Amino acid sequence: MSIDLKYKPELPQTKQPIIIIGAGGIVTDAHLPAYKLAKFNVHGIVNRTRERAEKLANAFDIPNVYHTVEEAVSLAPENVVYDLTIMPEQYLETLTKLPDGSTVLIQKPMGDHFEQAKEILQLCRDKKLKAAINFQLRFAPFVSAARDLIDQGLIGELYDMEVRVTLKTPWELFPHVMIHPRLEIQYHSIHYVDLIRSFLGEPNSILAKTLKHPEKSLSSSRSTILFDYGDTLHAVINTNHDHDFGPHNQESFIKWEGTNGAIKAKMGLLMDYPHGVPDHFEYCIVKEGEFPQWESVALEGSWFPEAFIGTMANLMRYAEGSDKVLHTSVEDVIKTMAVVEAAYHSSDKGGEKVTK
Repeated sequence: MSIDLKYKPELPQTKQPIIIIGAGGIVTDAHLPAYKLAKFNVHGIVNRTRERAEKLANAFDIPNVYHTVEEAVSLAPENVVYDLTIMPEQYLETLTKLPDGSTVLIQKPMGDHFEQAKEILQLCRDKKLKAAINFQLRFAPFVSAARDLIDQGLIGELYDMEVRVTLKTPWELFPHVMIHPRLEIQYHSIHYVDLIRSFLGEPNSILAKTLKHPEKSLSSSRSTILFDYGDTLHAVINTNHDHDFGPHNQESFIKWEGTNGAIKAKMGLLMDYPHGVPDHFEYCIVKEGEFPQWESVALEGSWFPEAFIGTMANLMRYAEGSDKVLHTSVEDVIKTMAVVEAAYHSSDKGGEKVTK
């Protein structure tokens, strides 16, 4: 059964130059390669360590390197999009320096905690910013393909969604992140929290536990998050970043099950990160009287860097008026941050005591 899947993002109709604020590893590995693929115009870059910005400017032919955010703003062209790739504790200070009404893409998460997320939301409202958070997993090819299958009604009513990650994550590649007191959910599983929300909406409640490894100094490296959507719809995230026993039993997938079929997407990026292994996308549509068969589809692109085209393209199209919905707007993502906060509260509180 051949199905035409729509999974590539629509690009903006107008030219909107980008100024990148920050020059960390994510800019090198994802933002700039994605924008090059999409032929977006990166007009300039600014970083507190100017040498890092100059290095990226040379590597990606960026014409302007600025000393400060204020200088970048003063010399910005019309229709500019600001791309914030700095750490969350710098968001509020930086956003105040942008002109009212600016278009801005903010790297996830939306602050270091829920109270900060609410401050960011209020600042964006006060300054009338067209602001999105870069939850790019929503735009990964395997996610967009799954969404298209589901939107077409081909797997029926969705009743189960699972994210499972069992592998070895090299946290040392993220020195500013690995020391965070809320590491695993706030900086990793938050992607899956946001993804589940984008498919299933707002849960009634959350049950969660996030855990340390007995021999590591990380604040957390394994989590289970269970979403309450009532009596038939099941959604769960299970992550284990400590599976350092070779690739044989490592897992990294998203699975959707419906009343008429199922979809499974292997997220190859996370396995042997940052090199990754190939993604794999497959689906099964049940036909009456036939044994279930799984079909594999070769999709172009992956989470890195192609998904980063999607978040920026949606923001640009929203700014120009060709998209009516800004999918990862601050108004939407504040709800992701609320789920994350609920997960931490649940983990701290503990479960129901067993009666003895």
